[in-house]
Amino acid sequence: MIEQERNSQLVKSKTVRVTVQQVYDEYCEFGRAGKAYVTIKKQDSLWNNHIKSKFGKRYVDDISVAEINDYLAELYYNENRAYSYTESFLKVFYLIFGQAYSRNYLNAEQYDKLCKNKDTKIHMPKMKIDEDTDIVTFSDEQMITLSGYFKDTNAETAFMLGKYCGLRINECYGLKWCNVDFDKDIIKIDRQMQYQNGVIKLVSLKTRNARRDIVMSIPLKEYLLSLKRHRDKIMVELAEQREQNQTMLSDMGKEKISSLELVNSLDEGKIQTVNSMKYHTQKIKAQHGIIFKYHYLRHTYETRLALMNTPMHILCNQMGHASSNVTQKYYLGNSKQGVDILRANLNSMK
Repeated sequence: MIEQERNSQLVKSKTVRVTVQQVYDEYCEFGRAGKAYVTIKKQDSLWNNHIKSKFGKRYVDDISVAEINDYLAELYYNENRAYSYTESFLKVFYLIFGQAYSRNYLNAEQYDKLCKNKDTKIHMPKMKIDEDTDIVTFSDEQMITLSGYFKDTNAETAFMLGKYCGLRINECYGLKWCNVDFDKDIIKIDRQMQYQNGVIKLVSLKTRNARRDIVMSIPLKEYLLSLKRHRDKIMVELAEQREQNQTMLSDMGKEKISSLELVNSLDEGKIQTVNSMKYHTQKIKAQHGIIFKYHYLRHTYETRLALMNTPMHILCNQMGHASSNVTQKYYLGNSKQGVDILRANLNSMK
């Protein structure tokens, strides 16, 4: 009798029908606590600008695998959305169906067909033959040009951190002096700079793997030691200007700190932000014809270390990748340096 009553209640719970909008609202309220700010903004943008109008009023248990696959194909093939951007939609659908299943709005069979069974589950469209998946790196000649360009500019420190550490731009501008350990030759990456609703903040990193200790090279250590000596000097000589020009920042949601504690700050005390590179990006293209994106320094750093046969697990850790599959691409990619090594090896064969 008790078992029958329990089964009856289970059936009733599974007959509750809700819309995709209701599921997404519940996910927003209960399912994404702890998610990074940028992740939340991205999910909301995809939902509000695209998915909501198409699926919001539909019952979640009425949606088929074919409908989702057709929708993704439409985005990718007909609207010419980037493959990685289209993949973001797929991730949102997975979280919606996962949320629905956790609340018994989908039964096990429905969820398995949508998200688990490799033969039936929703998936990305087949990648176009001409899809650009190359990893963009700078050549040795371009790196020499860039080193010369950034020398003695207000962005030289950011450039050096990109060149010798492969930092993401948010990590670079969120770096504090207290995280640079000259005794152990280590830079601790544990926060990043972000604009949140127009306010500059230091916030936690997006993933646990992004927290890491980066080994300092000798050239970088020497540069940062020289920069620190210069900083110690101007702390006295420009004390009033620096105090007046400093910006107070929320640091990891705790007490506020001065922007003077950041490695990237100007002599007179003004803060440098992730937008500080925009001017240099335009100037480098105009003067040298190089398409410069700060993230390309990260690609270049990782590609070079891969070509030097750095153990993959070590490089994965240094880059803060969530998966070694990401790191593997740098070992498999056809960089110019890699092709030169291949050609030299081929020419040495007898």
